[in-house]
Amino acid sequence: MSALTALARAQAVVAGRAQPIATVRHLHVHDHPLVFIPLAMAGEANAPLAAMVGTSPASPRLLVVTQPRDRDLRFSFFADLAEELLPYLESFATETEEVSIDRGKDVRLRYLDAPQIWLPNPAGIVFLRLLGRSTRFRTVDGEYPVPAGVPLLGRWLTFLAGTAEVPGSSMLLTAVQALGMHWATGQSSTEDAQFGTQLAWIESGADAAREAENGPAAGPATDPEFDNRVLAPLIERSAPELPDVLHDLILPTWDRMWRTLDLLRHLPAGERVPLRWDADRDAYTAFAQYIAEGGAPQPRRDSAVAAASRLQRLENAAARYAVQRAFDDPLVLAEYRLTGAAFAGVVTLANPARIDDSGKRPVLRPRIMVHTTEPVRMEPGTSLTSPARTAQKARIISVTPAGDGADVLLELSGGMGRKLVAEPGSVPEVGEHLILTTLNEGFRPSGAFPDPEHTPWTHGGPPLPPSLPES
Repeated sequence: MSALTALARAQAVVAGRAQPIATVRHLHVHDHPLVFIPLAMAGEANAPLAAMVGTSPASPRLLVVTQPRDRDLRFSFFADLAEELLPYLESFATETEEVSIDRGKDVRLRYLDAPQIWLPNPAGIVFLRLLGRSTRFRTVDGEYPVPAGVPLLGRWLTFLAGTAEVPGSSMLLTAVQALGMHWATGQSSTEDAQFGTQLAWIESGADAAREAENGPAAGPATDPEFDNRVLAPLIERSAPELPDVLHDLILPTWDRMWRTLDLLRHLPAGERVPLRWDADRDAYTAFAQYIAEGGAPQPRRDSAVAAASRLQRLENAAARYAVQRAFDDPLVLAEYRLTGAAFAGVVTLANPARIDDSGKRPVLRPRIMVHTTEPVRMEPGTSLTSPARTAQKARIISVTPAGDGADVLLELSGGMGRKLVAEPGSVPEVGEHLILTTLNEGFRPSGAFPDPEHTPWTHGGPPLPPSLPES
């Protein structure tokens, strides 16, 4: 937990209401999302009990497995779920747009939109990942055939669960994580995992949160007391009222999901949110085309090279997402100012026409002086970036104590045009308030990984040739 989030939690306790920890929304909220609330049977590994699913708050569909231990009923549930999810997932694979690549030398196609599925909490993502694993290898013929949509559903769920691991992706989201990213309640992060109390803190305050503590669980796990007192007897005697009982159990969570979406829509989207949604559309386009071309199911586990490559992509995405959130949101950037990775100040001097002719050819290198009252923990030579001009680099020339703070002399490069005269507005002017940080949104190259045939046999490569016996 960051220092500012801890402070916001303390303020929430005093005020009796959740406090905002973001000024903008850091995720994409779809105009037509699909809400999915799964329930699993306690004591059975990923045995589905029920699911409420739909794209409209007024028309949810409830799917129920009246006997979760019955394999045939399970796969009937999977088939019904495929009927609900696949048309939604495939509905965006229609209209395309051209995207320039290779510096404008070529183009590729990308679908105009992509799906977005919402779950109550991270445990729902684990449920979907296991559900995808248990269905994507099933066959439609042979000894235990399943409906054609079941293995296809498994591939899509595996894909979506994979995107949920990518920081900044918005194709598979949870309400608990989305709310926690934008509001701090007066309870612990562990208590925030209870969706009902977290939302009550935000909507109404502490008193409503205390009342919500006794509400139904948001799944996939159900309340043990409910299991013993209500659910087990109904399943034991295959009671016809089981669907009605489960409907009443899930409906409060269903309503809270749509209220969460409304809350998030009232926040303005961060400037870089559309860029991340573009990346989601790229991923969706690639996978939809892979499915259309008859691609094989995802492997049970990645090879060593594939795992290392994916890990690096996730690390790069996490670093990029952290920088983008900071550049989009002053409240997020304030945390970096506390740790010394950024400082704010006012431009007191500016020389926008300065030319550096010490090299083979003259180059434009303006200098500015920034006065700050915040600690400057960077050494001369450190390269900084301003969120207002991300294409421009500011190199620290000197840091001089001055009055109540320090004067920082900076030399600028990039983001000013290709001439020896800076474009209007590209150089900070005297009096401008400026934030400078060591954070960098620049491109991070991927690592070089060996081909599978050049990978050691200990990591999945070809086996070593047998050694000849000594003569």
